Amino acid sequence: MAQPQTRWAQFGVLITVFFFWGFIAASNDILIPVFKKAFALSQAQSQLVSVSFYVAYTVGALLYSGVSRASGGDLLQRIGYRRGIVLGLLLSAAGTLLFYPAANSGSFALMLSGLFIVGLGFALQQIAANPLAIVMGNPATGAQRLTLAGGINNLGTTVGPLLVSLAIFGSVTANNDVASIESVKVPYLVLGAAFVLVALLLWLSAVPDHIDLDALAREEAVAAAPPADRGSAFAYPQLALGMLAIFVYVGVEVSTISNLPAYLHEGLGIQTHRLAPYVSLYWASLMIGRWTGAAGAFEVGATARRLLTLVLPFLAFGVYLAVNAIARHDVSQFFGYAGVIVVMIAATLLSRGNPARMLLYFALCGIAALLVGMATTGKISIFAFISVGLFCSTMWPCIFALAITGLGRHTNQGSSLLIMMIMGGGLVSWAQGALADAVGVHASFWVGVACFAYLAFYALRTARALRAQGIDLDRLAAQRGH
Repeated sequence: MAQPQTRWAQFGVLITVFFFWGFIAASNDILIPVFKKAFALSQAQSQLVSVSFYVAYTVGALLYSGVSRASGGDLLQRIGYRRGIVLGLLLSAAGTLLFYPAANSGSFALMLSGLFIVGLGFALQQIAANPLAIVMGNPATGAQRLTLAGGINNLGTTVGPLLVSLAIFGSVTANNDVASIESVKVPYLVLGAAFVLVALLLWLSAVPDHIDLDALAREEAVAAAPPADRGSAFAYPQLALGMLAIFVYVGVEVSTISNLPAYLHEGLGIQTHRLAPYVSLYWASLMIGRWTGAAGAFEVGATARRLLTLVLPFLAFGVYLAVNAIARHDVSQFFGYAGVIVVMIAATLLSRGNPARMLLYFALCGIAALLVGMATTGKISIFAFISVGLFCSTMWPCIFALAITGLGRHTNQGSSLLIMMIMGGGLVSWAQGALADAVGVHASFWVGVACFAYLAFYALRTARALRAQGIDLDRLAAQRGH
């Protein structure tokens, strides 16, 4: 078995791909208002950017399942996890190449096709990288490692909107509110080159190609005997319900920020070229929350872990303030957001490391944030809507870890099914956009309230289902030192 230092080095190489997932996902939120104006789209039509990108995850997961079934065995177990990620990176790089002819011809359809191919590559990367991040080290801290990887993902989401906005609009002082479609191609071609470089680094790295899934299931069980094999991933309620949980979680996370620029611009009069720091803060909020949750991934004492839980979120907030100050945005207007961060820290500490409890508390906070946002205007509503990012922050690792716990040899099948449901990011965004066209964007955030309500239900239901299978979440949390 690799030494801890070696494992962390390998993990560091792996989570590079998490950065790119975040960079592209957040950059889409800059493209939406740009395309809406350039192509004279309705709010629902502008959400096709999200639809094309996130539905690609579903198509990719279905292709993965189909190839695995046709070949008579799990694809990643045959070709290797590391090789699978490399293949996904190269596919995403191919998608970025379409931005060049799309920009030159001013083709919205070709732009969407490029995003779709990038998303296909991301689907394969995520199917391999998420379970790999969980098992690369102590199984008891697997969810925290996935949270840490998510924090790196959101470093990408924080800087992505700023860099893409700079590439499209120029500097803030230029005061340019008109974007040329041709200016979109350069940042995405640069990203394509970066995908190829990371693929090469991963190919040459010592990141594992194979993992023992049955051994993972035995370590998760309370009893000494291995858990019973139910024959199919669909037979496990934590996964079946978790598929819808991933759908609505990604849905509320993406739809909130995809529709927020329309509220800021049309409802509050904020110019398009000044939206980047708001979009950046939303995605930085996910980074703040995930850095907080990642404190449990470090093998330190309980006191040090609690201190990290208090320090890391404000360190992440400092990163956001620093990069926006460097980009010459006025960050003083966001200082009051620190109070919302305190609420998130309190919810994290109260959860005591139990993923089901954390999911429940954060879902309830998300409902409260959206209700406050719809009931107010001005800075209060802005902070309330943006804080949805804080309360979505640790939901992915919580849901993913809960959904694949106890699946054993069905883990990869379960992972692909969960990745398939990322399509919720596009479909829920479109649904909210359609509702916004009908009732106004400010009232359209009721869609998110419904999503959070289901996530609260999933947290309660899955905790009971896992206990019935002999898996004690509080025991696992205690092993992590919470």
